[in-house]
Amino acid sequence: MYAIIETGGKQIKVEEGQVIYIEKLDTNAGDTVTFDKVLFVGGESIKVGSPTVEGASVTAKVEKNGKAKKILVFKYKSKKNYRRKQGHRQPYTKVVIEKINA
Repeated sequence: MYAIIETGGKQIKVEEGQVIYIEKLDTNAGDTVTFDKVLFVGGESIKVGSPTVEGASVTAKVEKNGKAKKILVFKYKSKKNYRRKQGHRQPYTKVVIEKINA
């Protein structure tokens, strides 16, 4: 059984036991999170929402909060002596999908 959920402005396909990295949530490690925006539930029977499936939810456990690897943003204009270097680390939340309630 799998589901498509929406979190952090993104749609993610999840299965039970799967580890996913999502946009940072305001939770601590060890907390339980419930995703109510379930757009699709697949498996033996298919349920498609318009826009969400009523009564469906996905339960997950927060493993940790962290930051991704640093990316460098470099702006440059030729022949103008213009250079700007900036680093960015995107915060994330690592969760383990425990149960899909359909």
